[in-house]
Amino acid sequence: MIKTKWFSKLAWLLLFAFFIPSLEAQSPQSAADSVLLHGRIYTLDTNHPWAEALAIRDGKILAVGSDREIGRLRGTSTQVIDAKGRLVLPGFTDCHTHFMEGSLLLQQIFLNGVKSIPEIQSRVKAYAGAHPNEPWLLGRGWNYPVFAPTGMPDKKYLDEIVRDRPVYLDGFDGHTWWANSKALEIAHISKDTPDPPGGSLVRDPKTGEPTGAIKEDAADAIIRRAIPEPSHEQKIKTLMAGIELANQFGITRVHGLTEIDALRDDLHNVDLIQELQREGKLTLRFYLGYRVDPPEVSAQQLREIVELRDRYHDDWIAAGAVKFFMDGVIETHTAAMLAPYSDDPSLSGQLFWDVEKYQKGVAELDRRGIQVFTHAIGDRAIRTALDAYENAAQVNGTKDVRHRIEHIEDVSADDIPRFGKLGVIASMQPLHAYPDDDTLKAWAPNVGPERAQRAWAWHSIQAAGGVLAFGSDWPVVTLSPWEGLQNAVTRQTTEGEPKGGWIPSERISLADAIKGYTLNAAFAGHREKTEGSLEAGKVADLIVLSQNIFKVAPLEIGKTKVLLTIVGGRVVYSSNDF
Repeated sequence: MIKTKWFSKLAWLLLFAFFIPSLEAQSPQSAADSVLLHGRIYTLDTNHPWAEALAIRDGKILAVGSDREIGRLRGTSTQVIDAKGRLVLPGFTDCHTHFMEGSLLLQQIFLNGVKSIPEIQSRVKAYAGAHPNEPWLLGRGWNYPVFAPTGMPDKKYLDEIVRDRPVYLDGFDGHTWWANSKALEIAHISKDTPDPPGGSLVRDPKTGEPTGAIKEDAADAIIRRAIPEPSHEQKIKTLMAGIELANQFGITRVHGLTEIDALRDDLHNVDLIQELQREGKLTLRFYLGYRVDPPEVSAQQLREIVELRDRYHDDWIAAGAVKFFMDGVIETHTAAMLAPYSDDPSLSGQLFWDVEKYQKGVAELDRRGIQVFTHAIGDRAIRTALDAYENAAQVNGTKDVRHRIEHIEDVSADDIPRFGKLGVIASMQPLHAYPDDDTLKAWAPNVGPERAQRAWAWHSIQAAGGVLAFGSDWPVVTLSPWEGLQNAVTRQTTEGEPKGGWIPSERISLADAIKGYTLNAAFAGHREKTEGSLEAGKVADLIVLSQNIFKVAPLEIGKTKVLLTIVGGRVVYSSNDF
């Protein structure tokens, strides 16, 4: 009888101990704010890559595990999200955007994908008619092959449809612009206007008159100064539209890189981002860069950069990077190459910075622990950036600063291993390598067949130990990461051309491509300990997808839709299909 009572008491104690965690979890103090159940969660945690469910509390991931394990963390007020067996990923980071500029474009003339001059004229004319009170008609997206054989637009095509108002249209890549005669007049540009250092006002070879084509930022700035700035209310509305679009695409953080003018400059508009944060309306995280231009990095700029880094450093708004522009683009022969262009041996591009002053500036920033981003497209510009980063590490003895090179369209074979060796982040945009007419008929012929084999060398850089961090360069291409993800895996058009992919040796796996937008992207911004994967303790940024991209055909990846986006534990976007 005594033994029976002893056994009974022990059984009750064991049973009570078993249920204590569940009972405690259901108390208001320890229960999850929300739980996501019945998912196919790809965590990017190498120890536990797949899970069914996760719990969120105070904007962070409380636990990740099975439905049964996470179910124990439910309380009476816990929100339950049923993923219905769908694929769940960490929220995506876009490592290269011009966010304010892209947001502004949402309300301007959209020219992406146009195939002819008459089509451009039709869109501009329709927009002008629908917006009779806009003082300037602005837009973006035209492509070089439309203006074959020169690749350069002419003001006459715009003058034919709009003569009384200024028209100013960015090319798709943000390195060439197109103005009508009225825009040139208002900006006081004539045949007597000199080209600014690092820029070019394209001229008629017979008359010397400007054609309306503008090359590179330094020349663009002349016209930008004449464009009126939107009101505060217009800018807030514009910014919110961009944030909403990002959330719709499953993007939870952007690295917003700066422009040359204040209107489009992400860092200049940080007060707008802060305003949204104060009002509880900020649903996108920002990492902002400070742009420095030639001839040198001044002492005042160094002070400002450090002050900005120290001022903005929370989980939502951070400013700890500086961007240099080292060259232009291959299509217009302004990217700096080690050897002359194949289609015009008289040209090899140019470096926008004096090498010695650039190296000195990088070293000063490196010494202060400031991350450096360098726009470098041609192999000479890429080598110059790598040399400067290597020099800074030797001079300062710094480690793990994670300086970055942006774009890396055509790297020298000798420089591919240096990314891994030096710990330099390869910040690249997969959709830039989309094998359309611009890539195959303008870009590739300019560099020639030998150098084209190293075009956007994702696999080679990764195989040699380099870290790939992916983005869009929005508004150069769509902000949606899904087309870029598909192109990283296929290097084919949506129609499947060319067969087998363009330079298929540089394709990467789907898992590696996802990592480029998530964990590697977090690493590229020094946030891999708090973001980039779905693990306990990290921020609760995650997305639920319309299809399992691990199971669909590679050419179907781009059709993926985001059904649910959660940022900091809060649902910021929900599709009608969820």
